[in-house]
Amino acid sequence: MAKENYSDPNGKLLNSITTFEVNGEEVKLSGNIIRDYLVSGNAEVTDQEIIMFLQLCKYQKLNPFLNEAYLVKFKNTKGPDKPAQIIVSKEAFMKRAETHEQYDGFEAGVIVERGGEIIELEGAVSLATDKLLGGWAKVFRKDRNRPVSVRISEKEFNKRQSTWNTMPLTMMRKTAVVNAMREAFPDNLGAMYTEEEQGALQNTETSVQQEIKQNANAEMLDISSQQNEVPNFKEVREPEHVEMPPKYDEQQSTPPARPY
Repeated sequence: MAKENYSDPNGKLLNSITTFEVNGEEVKLSGNIIRDYLVSGNAEVTDQEIIMFLQLCKYQKLNPFLNEAYLVKFKNTKGPDKPAQIIVSKEAFMKRAETHEQYDGFEAGVIVERGGEIIELEGAVSLATDKLLGGWAKVFRKDRNRPVSVRISEKEFNKRQSTWNTMPLTMMRKTAVVNAMREAFPDNLGAMYTEEEQGALQNTETSVQQEIKQNANAEMLDISSQQNEVPNFKEVREPEHVEMPPKYDEQQSTPPARPY
């Protein structure tokens, strides 16, 4: 029996319900639910990728039924499929930062070249003649005298895809913000990376059926023996924009107000 468990350590997580709490609400997931309803893309995800996604949601307290996390995988026509991409929404990312006891607001904007000079502008507005160079952000902590400040280059993040083509200033500012938040709160956000930072995915949409959530939450609790093992997640990304389907009637908790 011990040998069987060793050769199939993820079997229980794949075939049974794992339950955890997010913002006071109970969330239940299984490998089958994730594979059938929470995966986007046209490639088949592996059992290992499903388990990584399930464990991420559990230990980072993310609710995929509220569009806080996604598992995306696309086929590669020129060779083997690339690994699935685990995406965390910007809302979940920001909510985690803003609920930190030391969080004290942030400032952010874009960096442009104007008349031969490099200028930092607050917000995401510039002149038509400005050349976008990058983004900047400052995150303030109550326990520090100086803010955590970052400046990032547009060339490193803009892959000329999707929303970057239509809203480059907004995307540049958002990317600077999440980079600064991660540096300010590494213990809370160190494993999370947004799509804007990677620039690897196009817009994705995930339709979550209300009856699936109800069925999942109606099953018996079966916590895996691995519940005390905290996985090491290498990469988590964020969709640029996802619209919830009309049937979904969950209400997200409103994150604390923050300056812009």
